[in-house]
This record gives sequence, C-alpha cells and structure tokens, in this order.
Amino acid sequence: MKTITKNIIMIFFAIAMLSLVACEKLLDIEQHGVETFETFYQTDEQADEAITAVYANFSTIYYNYWFIKNLLSDDFWSGGGNRGDNASNESLNEYTFNHEHTYLEGTFTSYYTVIYLSNIIFGHVPQETAIQKRAHAEAKVFRAFAYIDLISMWGTPPLVDHELSPSEYKLPNGDPDALWTLVETDLTEAIESGLLREKSDANDASSYRVTKQFAQALLGKAYVFQEKWSEAITVLDQVINSNKYDLYPDYENILQYTVDNCCESLFEINRLNDPNNAFTNWTLFAAMTGWRTDHMKITSEIYDGTWGFCNPQKDLYDAFVAEEGENGYRLNATMKSYDKVLEQGDTITDPQGLYGHEGYFIWKSRIVAGEMIAGGWMSSHNNLRFMRFAEILLLAAEAHLKGGGSKATEYVNRVRTRAQLTPKGSVTMNDIMTEKRLELCGESVRYQDMIRWRIATKMSAQGTQTPTFYHNGTVSWISHNDATEAGFKERHWLLPFPQTELTVNSNVIQNEGW
Repeated sequence: MKTITKNIIMIFFAIAMLSLVACEKLLDIEQHGVETFETFYQTDEQADEAITAVYANFSTIYYNYWFIKNLLSDDFWSGGGNRGDNASNESLNEYTFNHEHTYLEGTFTSYYTVIYLSNIIFGHVPQETAIQKRAHAEAKVFRAFAYIDLISMWGTPPLVDHELSPSEYKLPNGDPDALWTLVETDLTEAIESGLLREKSDANDASSYRVTKQFAQALLGKAYVFQEKWSEAITVLDQVINSNKYDLYPDYENILQYTVDNCCESLFEINRLNDPNNAFTNWTLFAAMTGWRTDHMKITSEIYDGTWGFCNPQKDLYDAFVAEEGENGYRLNATMKSYDKVLEQGDTITDPQGLYGHEGYFIWKSRIVAGEMIAGGWMSSHNNLRFMRFAEILLLAAEAHLKGGGSKATEYVNRVRTRAQLTPKGSVTMNDIMTEKRLELCGESVRYQDMIRWRIATKMSAQGTQTPTFYHNGTVSWISHNDATEAGFKERHWLLPFPQTELTVNSNVIQNEGW
C-alpha cells in the first residue's frame, strides 16, 4: 500500500512539473518594442542613436565641469547672495572641499558615463557602413576628451577601454602612461579614419558634430600636457594651417548666442531657440553665472533675475591692466569695473552690497535677455562652448617655445593683434602664461594650466577672506577660515577620488593627502 501511495505521489509530482514547464513556456513571450544589445546596434539609424546618446550625455557635463575648473582657479570668487548661499561653490573656491564634494562626484561619474556609452559603440556597433564607422570615430574623440580631464585632474583614474563584464567592475588605478596611450590612440585613429566632419572654410557655421580639427586640437593638447613638444607642434600646426578656423574679430561677443559656431569655435553643444519646447533648454548655469541682479537696478542688456556667482577677482583685473592698461580693448570686452557699469545705467541698490565681489563684473560671458527663450525661465539658447581657436594658437605657441619651434611669437601676436595690443618682438614662457590667462579667462582652462605649470601655490591663502562690494565703491573683507583650513595645499595637486567611487570600488587607492 505504501508503494502504491508513493507511486501516485510521484505521478502527481511529475504532472505538476510538466504543468509548470508548460505554463512557463506560455509565459515566455517576447517583449514587443524591446531589443537586446545583440539585436539593436545593427543599422545606420541605430548607430546614430548610439552616438547621439554620447553627445547628449556629454552635454550634461558642462555645469559641474565649468564650476570646478573656474572656481578652483585664481580668477574668480564664489559669490552669490551671501555666505552659505552655495556651500559647494564656496568649498571649491576656498579649497575646503573633500572627497564627498557633489561637483567632483558628478563630473567623475559623468565622464565615466561618456566612456561607458562610447564603449557600447565599440562593442556592439558594426563597422560595415560609413555612418557606423563615423560613430566609432566620434566616440573615440569623446572618450579621449573624458580621459584628458580625468588624467590631468585625478592622475590615475581606472582605465576602461571596453564594456566591462561583472568580474571586471572593480578596476584598480590606471597607469598614467597607459592612460595617455589610450588617449593618443583614440584620437589618432579617429583623425586617420577620414570620417570626421571638416568645415568647408573658416566661415562655415554649420558645424554640429565633432570635426577632424577638434580631434587634432585635443591630441595636441594631450601632447602639451605630457610635454611632448615636437608631437604637439606637428598636430597643432596642422589645425592652424588648415585655414578652417580663425580668430573672430569681435571679442566682446565671442561667447554670445549671436555668434554660435563662428569661425573661432572648435566645438560647442548646440541649443535651439524653440519657444514650443523652452524648458528643454532650461539651465541653472545661466541663473548661477549672471550678475546678482536682485541687489541691482538693471537698465542695460543684462538679463534681470540671475544670482551672481563666479565674480572676477581684482588680481585678474590687475593682470589685465598691467598688460593692456585700464582702457584695454580686451579688458573692457571681458569685464567691467563698477565705474563702467554705472556709465551704462546699471547700479547696486541693496545696501548689503554684492557678496564675493570686488567691484568687477564679467562681461564676455554675460547673461543677456536676448538669449532667453520666450515662454521659459532661465531657458537659454546660447551654445555651450568647449574649445576655440585662440586656445589652439596659445597651446601651439607653448609647444614651439618649449620644443625649439619658430612660431611661438607669431602665434601669440595673432592673439594680441585681435586684442588690439602691440605685437611682441619675441616671447617668453611668462608672456604665454599671461596671454593665456587673459585671453581665455572664464573658459575652463586656467586651473589645469596652474596645476601643470606648478603655479597653483599662488592660491595658498585663497578662501581665508571673502570680499563684499558696496554701491559707494568700497570693499570690506570678512575672515571665514584660517590658513590651515583654506587655500591650496600639497594634496591639491590632484583631486580626490569621489567617495562614491571608493564605496563601489575597493581596488581604487585614494590620492595622497585625502
């Protein structure tokens, strides 16, 4: 009886299992509208979608990227409405940040997102058509861009040159030589692919993709950062001699929406003036970097409603005056003293004054009413600039001077001529350093230059005091940190790896001093 009962139970069990298998097969229905990695990246349209994702994610870097690179320099005060208005900005500017800083975390993560999306293209998009091959070439440029910043600011970021399997997620610190080799290989292969766009001439304003010359410019920059002077001379001269770029004559408006994709632009992210989709171009960046207009009466073209972060330091103004005089064309196209602000009808009205301010107002990158999209709030259609031709000339000048070339003076004088300055008969490294600071101030290059030129110790006291500027032209200073808390220290030659990275990756060793 027990045997029969046991057999019946086994039969019922077998029937149940068969039923479950049958039900599982019935439930195993292919999900409509969803494709896998193995099936998606096969057509030209899908290749375009893949590289568009890289462009889109790259554009999101700009806010953190810009504030990190400019607030860590000696050119700006954090600013804002008052002390504590933005603690993240203040801690960067005063060198009191740590490895949990949100901007550092955001930028580090964003760069690896760009690298990941580029690696998806390398691993899944075939190279059978011109469009597919172009997606590969453009992705190599973006991956190289990300690594140039990661290496120059963090030193030894993990080297990720392919889509990682789960067993590879915790990569150790990268070797700098191997990292730079990846940058050089990516850019060289992209340049030699013959598939990157090229402008027809300097006045071709239709550029919306990365170009061959942008890739060459990045390669030249990578060579300069490594002090490979002869290699830098060769590739940067190729960009200059292509005659596809030139200095735009109107320096005052060089960063304004009215000259998007002008002859000087090597790469910028396009933004559309579309009132029907105004908030797709909403940007906290415009609000943050405009003047502190709620403390002012504005009658000029300045957009009324911005918050007054990143104000020029007097040290930057004095550097301009020493080179150009108080009435220098480029000085007054870059920033306005309070006297000149008053002349154009704008004035400080709030008795508490302007915090983090010494009486100098950025003008080159001013936020103007005309760039705002109708129907939106802080919705700007001014393009996001990443590199322009003047930087190429000054990188090339440095390479020629250090590498025994003959064109350093010529290239510096091209920049000086546009700035309406007397050409120099010869140039020194100090001349190039000064010219680059003035020409490109506020354009996210000064901090990395200060690090590689080993002059960042100049900021050893930055953040111990903060200025406030008043309507009567006076400045008061308030102490916030002592010298042991604020200012550039030995550990700041490299940024700290973010805590988020250390938490998920136990194999990354933190930079010294953090």
